[in-house]
Amino acid sequence: MSSTKVVPIPVMGRHNINAYLLLGRRPVIVDAGTPGSGQKILDQVTARGVDPADISLIVITHGHIDHFGSAAELHRLTGAPVAGHVADLGPYCSGRVREPYLPTGPMGRLMARNKKLHVQAEPFEPAVLIRGESSLEDFGLAARIMPTPGHTAGSVSVLTDDGDLVAGDLIAGSFMGLVPGKPANPPFHDDPRQNLASLRRMLALNPTALHVGHGTPLDADRVRQWADRERDRLARLDAAGRLTTRNE
Repeated sequence: MSSTKVVPIPVMGRHNINAYLLLGRRPVIVDAGTPGSGQKILDQVTARGVDPADISLIVITHGHIDHFGSAAELHRLTGAPVAGHVADLGPYCSGRVREPYLPTGPMGRLMARNKKLHVQAEPFEPAVLIRGESSLEDFGLAARIMPTPGHTAGSVSVLTDDGDLVAGDLIAGSFMGLVPGKPANPPFHDDPRQNLASLRRMLALNPTALHVGHGTPLDADRVRQWADRERDRLARLDAAGRLTTRNE
């Protein structure tokens, strides 16, 4: 089994928005940041000694603007195909996220007013359509793409054979990563209960660490404890009729 190294690529701040470079037999990029981030991501990739022409795939974890915003640009810069789940084709092909955003708490309600989250990104059509669990062996990586719906319908994570879970927005660092190591919801979820079920399913695979779109790596045991509290919180919201999910 070949080892895979997970390298964070900061797109905004030190940890506020992350893309990732996965280094195996061939390199793979996970996520593409906000619109206009393509060259910034590529500069960090080349600084790691990676030839852009060697990149075998660009995996987009879900259809939010801070994750797919520069997918088309990165495709042009590298020539690598883009992979995305079929359930998020709408945002990818239109360049627009599903609206309205559904906040998970006060930070989400504040961020939903940010005009930058409502812009149109350059559309793209994934050359590699994900429908279920998919091996990345053909792309030179000892890893699997795992569907993890809930944050959006087409959310995916990447699980390496070493046990690293590149989790997109399945979970986040507290306050968009400003509090290192503390698990929290990202600002938005389309279906919080489905997302929690996806998170629990990934935790059952015993990942060594969770590498998130917003924040530093999270310890799996600490995320398990958070997930138990989140289950109880969602049950209370549901009982009070205050749990909102996207119906589509």
